[in-house]
Amino acid sequence: MQDLALAVYIVCTLGLACYGANSLYLTWCYRKTRRVRHQCDPYLRPTVTVQLPLYNEMNVAERLVRAAAGLDYDADRLVVQILDDSSDGTTTIVDAVLADVSLPRGVRVQHVRRATREGYKAGALAAGMQLSPTDLYAVFDADFLPPADFLERTVGHFADPAVGMVQARWGHLNRRESLLTRAQALAIDAHFAVEQQARFGSGLLLNFNGSAGLWRGAAIVDAGGWSGDTLTEDLDLSYRAQLRGWKAVYAADVEVPAEIPADINAFKNQQFRWAKGSLQTARKLLPAVIASSLPRRVKAQACIHLLGYLVHPLLVGLLLTTAVVLRHLPTPGAALTITLLAATGPPLLVIVSQHDLHRDWLRRALGVPVLVALGIGVAVVGTRAFVEVILGVRSGFVRTPKQGEGSRAADYRTLRGAMPLLELALAAVAAYTVTAALHAGRPTAVPFLLLYLAGFGSVGVISLLGSNPGGPRLPW
Repeated sequence: MQDLALAVYIVCTLGLACYGANSLYLTWCYRKTRRVRHQCDPYLRPTVTVQLPLYNEMNVAERLVRAAAGLDYDADRLVVQILDDSSDGTTTIVDAVLADVSLPRGVRVQHVRRATREGYKAGALAAGMQLSPTDLYAVFDADFLPPADFLERTVGHFADPAVGMVQARWGHLNRRESLLTRAQALAIDAHFAVEQQARFGSGLLLNFNGSAGLWRGAAIVDAGGWSGDTLTEDLDLSYRAQLRGWKAVYAADVEVPAEIPADINAFKNQQFRWAKGSLQTARKLLPAVIASSLPRRVKAQACIHLLGYLVHPLLVGLLLTTAVVLRHLPTPGAALTITLLAATGPPLLVIVSQHDLHRDWLRRALGVPVLVALGIGVAVVGTRAFVEVILGVRSGFVRTPKQGEGSRAADYRTLRGAMPLLELALAAVAAYTVTAALHAGRPTAVPFLLLYLAGFGSVGVISLLGSNPGGPRLPW
């Protein structure tokens, strides 16, 4: 039993070290390529359909439709398409907004209602393409607020006939709302400002993030179309398109603000969907990636990218085996080297993103410990996603509730399930392992075990309470 626990411990430790080392590698790539941009032709005017997929979005539907109606673009070359699968009062709100907004003459508006929600978001986007055959398709989720000049600043990238997709950078509408939203903003900034730019600038595969981006219709068709067989239809399509030879462009200078989940259980449901969908996509497409003619470094990075959410079961496995193997841990020197790789890469990547995005980056970087604890705390739902993918368990597309601004039109409840109890159980394991480490004369393990305790404990308690951890106003 102890030998098995030690083997699991070593695999988890090395896996996390590889993940941390890759964060350092992407940070290095970013520093080399952070100024790389794709040429954009300001005079290109293809036909564009702006697709707004909605499902029960009473709190934000009006805001989104009004923003889409205010996009600056040639009216005769623009279609605004509301893909409304809602079963509540969202449809009535959309109808009222469309009757009220003043659209430029020539802009076509399509309010599409499907008989079923088949294929979820992917099915809605595919159905919309059949109704509006245009050159390009821009996609905005319900919680986004596209700026008026979004199309004018992005469609010009498609002057290059090889470009199939353009992804803009996400911003934040409610970053300062709570500890939770601040921590998420740090993670989102790190992904877009550093990881996406590093992948784009270094010629690696990158992903469409599901919103605030555009697709060439021909690229979607050539790649096989939108598919609902994973929970991350965006990642799936972007990889299929790039494997077909289409270029993906990251437009770092174009920011589209969006709402961050302010409820911990909504955030966890979102993380579960992203984790499970990413791993489903990995199972679906990794054989094609490996068999492709892409350079080895591109293949390697694609594998790490698609399997990135394995960090969650690795974190859980490491904690569960630490108490068993405490007396057989590596020497302090070897342990320190491995730990530094695993622990310093992701925080450094976050700090670099804040440094390059914000003048007050040092104050914002104070939130990194909160982000680290949150990243550990959601490892339970990520592990559940991994197990379900291994077992082939199917699950529906669960939307992330949005709050919107001002008086709320609807209170969308988020299910908690049994996850908080498992998180608290792991917090108890971490507390026990702290005492075991001290008793075994392994004090160097204590700081990392305390992170486990803080992460699982805080996420578990807040999830049970169902509260929004706003707290006092903070400097970051």
